[in-house]
Formats: sequence, C-alpha cells, structure tokens
Amino acid sequence: MPTTVCTAKASYKKAPGVLELTDTHLQWTQDGKKAPSVRVAHADATSLFCSKEGAAQVRLKLGLVNDDAGHNFTFTSPQAVAYSERETFKAELTTIISRNRSGTIASATTKAASSLTPLKTGPTATAPVSRASTSRAPSVGSDGRTPILQGTDAASDFRLRKKVLLSNAELASLHRELVIGSQITEAEFWEGREHLLLAEAAAESQKRGRPGQLVDPRPQTVEGGEIKIVITPQLVHDIFEEFPVVAKAYNDNVPNKLSEAEFWKRYFQSKLFNAHRASIRSSATQHVVKDDSIFDKYLEKVDDELEPRKHRDEVSDLFINLGATLEDHGETGNEKDVTMQAGRQRGALPLIRKFNEHSERLLNSALGDVPPPKRRRTDDGGDQNDYAQIDLDDLRDPEASTGIVLDMQDRQRYFEGQLTRGAAEQEPGRQVVCISEQGIDARSVFVEIRNNLSDWEKHFGQLKVERKSGDAALLSMTQNVSARLDVKTKKTELPPDLFRQLTTCQTAANEFLRQFWTAIYPPSTELQTVAVATPAQKAIKAAKMASYLSKTGEKVAALVRAAQLEGVDGNRIEVAMKPILDAVNHALAFYSTRNTKVTKVA
Repeated sequence: MPTTVCTAKASYKKAPGVLELTDTHLQWTQDGKKAPSVRVAHADATSLFCSKEGAAQVRLKLGLVNDDAGHNFTFTSPQAVAYSERETFKAELTTIISRNRSGTIASATTKAASSLTPLKTGPTATAPVSRASTSRAPSVGSDGRTPILQGTDAASDFRLRKKVLLSNAELASLHRELVIGSQITEAEFWEGREHLLLAEAAAESQKRGRPGQLVDPRPQTVEGGEIKIVITPQLVHDIFEEFPVVAKAYNDNVPNKLSEAEFWKRYFQSKLFNAHRASIRSSATQHVVKDDSIFDKYLEKVDDELEPRKHRDEVSDLFINLGATLEDHGETGNEKDVTMQAGRQRGALPLIRKFNEHSERLLNSALGDVPPPKRRRTDDGGDQNDYAQIDLDDLRDPEASTGIVLDMQDRQRYFEGQLTRGAAEQEPGRQVVCISEQGIDARSVFVEIRNNLSDWEKHFGQLKVERKSGDAALLSMTQNVSARLDVKTKKTELPPDLFRQLTTCQTAANEFLRQFWTAIYPPSTELQTVAVATPAQKAIKAAKMASYLSKTGEKVAALVRAAQLEGVDGNRIEVAMKPILDAVNHALAFYSTRNTKVTKVA
C-alpha cells in the first residue's frame, strides 16, 4: 500500500476535494467519492508553478510529460494554512522533478556511451566521451535542450535564448567563451538571467496596436510630371477604417459603376480626398479641384462651428471629467467667450477635431469593444466610494521582497559598543552615558539632552560658519568632476588585442563570481527555474567555480607579462584588475573559511 507523504484540502476545476501525495503518485479525490479523479505518477512530473506570496488564492500547477497545461490545484484552507500546505507540496514535488530530470540526463548519457562503444578503437573515439564526463559538473537541467523557463517547449525556449544573445553582443561573447568552451553548462549560464528571457517572451507576445499616424497618403511625382500614389491592401484597410464614408462609396460604386482602379484614381483627384487630408491647406486645394459627380455626393459640411457636429460620449467618471463643474456657477453666467473657443482661426477647427477623433479611435481600439459604463452615483458610499475610484491595483506592490535575514551573535552588545565608541569619539571630555547590561539609562540621556539645549539661542547667535570649509568642498567636487570628464574623453592607450584580453578576463571572472555566490546563497523566489538544485549539487558547483576563480591571479599575471612585452607599464594592468582580484580573493577566503567550519563540525 502506498505511503502518504502529505495531504491538503484543495479544489480542482472549482470542485472541492483532497490533494494527496504518496511515494508513487500525486492524486486528487473529489469530496464524496472514493476513487481519485486525478492520478499522476512521479515519473510524469516535469515542471512546477506556484502563485506569488500574498496572492488572493494559493495555487499550484503541475506540468506533465507531453502536456504543458498539466493540472491546476487551489488550496482551500485558510490563507496561512493553505500557504504552509502549498510549500510542503512544492518542496516534495521539486525533489521529484529534479530526480526525474537527473534520471533522464543519466539515461541519455548511458545510451550515448553504449552507442559509442563499438567505435572505441583508439584515442580519437574516447576523447569526446572523457572530456564531456570531466569538464562539466552535475547540475540540474545541464542538457542544452532542456527549457530554462517553465511552461515553454524546447524550441521556443531556444529561440528566446538565441534572440537575447543576438541582441546583446557582450552576453553572446561571454556565452561563447564559457558555455561553448565547456566551462559551465547552459542552465548555469542562464540561472539568474531568467528575467531577460521573460522580457523577450513578453515582447513577442505583445500585440501590436494601430499606428498613431493619421492616414494621409502622400502623392509622389514621377517622370513626365505625373502624380503617383502606391495603393497597398494595408492602406486601403486604413482608409476604410479612418474614413467610413469612403468605404460606403466603395460598396455603392464598385464594381457596378466603377472598377477598383478607376475608383481610387477618381477618389485621389476628388474634393473628398482633399477634405480628408491632415493639412489646413487642403481646404484651399478644394477650390482648384474639379467636381466629381460620384464623390461629391459623399462630401460633408465643414465642421467649423463653435460646437462640434459630433458630440462626444458623456464621461462617466467624475474624477477625470474636466467639464464636471461647468454648471456650478450658473447664477454668474458661464457663456463661452473668445478664450474658451477651440480655435481662434476658424479654418483650424476641422483639423483639430479630426485629430481628436483619430486619437479617440486609437484609444477605443486599444481598449476593445467595451460597453460604456453607467454613471456612478456619488451619493452612495460617501468618501469610501470616492476613494475606491482612485485606488488602483497597479499602484500597489503585490509582493515586497523580504531580503535575507542577517543572523548576528550578541547583537545587543554590538550596537551598545558602537554607541559607546561613537559618543567617546565625538566628545572625549564629556562623561559618556552609562550603559549597563540591561541597556541605556533613559533618565541620564534626557538630563544630558536638556543640559545641552540650555541657552541654545545664545549659542546659535554666536555660530559662525567658516568659508574655508565650503570653498574646500566646492574645489574637491570640481576636481572630481574634472577628473571624471578627463577619463571619459581620453582614449585608451592600450593595444586593442591586450584590451580585449583584459575585458575577456574581467567578464569571465565576474561570471564565475556570480555562479559562485549563486551556489552559496539561497536563490531568489521571484523567478521559477527548471528545477531547484540540491545541496550536493550546489556544493559541487561552488567547488568548481572556486577552482576557476583560483586561476584568476595566474591569468592577470600573464596579462601583466604580455603588456610588458608590448611596451605597456605592468602597473597599469595591475591597477585595472585590482577590483576584480579583490573580489576573487574575498570569495576564495570565504570559501576556505566555510569549508574549515564544515570540516570541524563533521
């Protein structure tokens, strides 16, 4: 009989039930039934998704082999209990998925080795296998074909990685040196860079909106003085959408009265086309354009009156309705004068309203077909209802980062010592407030503050600020800015090949440092990777990165010798690489101390 690992109340497809994880399966049973409705073997689990901490519903999604949709479960216990239960399932399922991936990679390696066995006739055949087995440490998802992001297939994930590398030359160079050079694995390289892939995926999935430019075909003059306008299907679609009257004329006359080519030729020579152009000079052009018996029927009266011909929909939200208080002062008169007119020049009014209508169409296309909401009643709910209208979810932080808790020994003694030392340094002749094991004597502190504040007006009047200090600070800042400007304007005097080697050494060391500290400290919970590495895998990775970092000093020494051979002062190279060497030495010292503590405990 299977052993139960953990259970929790959870709903599946809005039906309540019980979620249970055994040593062989994950199963969900609906309330009132004995047989489980969902039953998933451990070997079928491939990915795991979880809702963010603090979300309204605590959810868990399990991806399956050949089924990225998987199963979604919602924990129905109280918020705190549901979150604890979800974390228990998450920890157990993460271990299962990691074991599944490790087994898949191991089986693939075994098959590849067995297929190469008959060809093992010399050192040439065995070299690739031995190099692959020793150059890379075991890690979660080390196969380059394994997706980095959960819920994406291998082909889409590979395309995202490729696009990110093509758009970032420095990152592509680092990837070529470290991953293709078999120093780190593909999954290790992208660990901590998932945000780049997510940003690229979001850019791909973003729907392209309508162009903001007003439809205004520009005629082109060709040889012989003829005017030509290139008509494309997209241009026809934009004209019909921007000017519905043209679409109506097209449906009324094509193909019965006019052919399509003749329709467009006559349209671009008609007064209707000049009326639609986004220029105030188009009204003057209409006087020299010949009459057209077909298109002149669709001409509309020029919208140049004080009130627009097309009234806009009433704004339902009083917080964004700029005309909501228009009738508040009826007793004093609110007739529009010349300062309240839309345009001083009457000929500009049609163009201004045309731009406004175009902008409104753009907004409506972005919002979609949403029915206009009913006017909210401001007398219901009072201040609470008013506040609800401006309380936007986008302005709230859904999840605040808690950071890493600093664990200190004798924290109280540390801060008390800092306070005592600071007080002694500031005023050596003054008696320091007594600090006992119980803390600070509050009464003595208040007495000292009161004595210090006595006759403060008299002392404040005698205060004199020396100009010498201000001048010195200003001079120091000016010299700092000047030095920074000189550094930016000066060109590097290093040979290009040597400068490239310095840059490569520094970027590689920075990447090894990033990989090292990622293996030492807990990962960020904001992004879900393929699988979470086990402590043993992290220890192996940290040891490998420490071995790479230990060779940084030798590389810098080699660069110093190469610089001296090319006539460059070696001290300049040492100064340039000193920050990265300090960071490497700090990481190596931390790793050595950490291993020493682990050995003593063992």
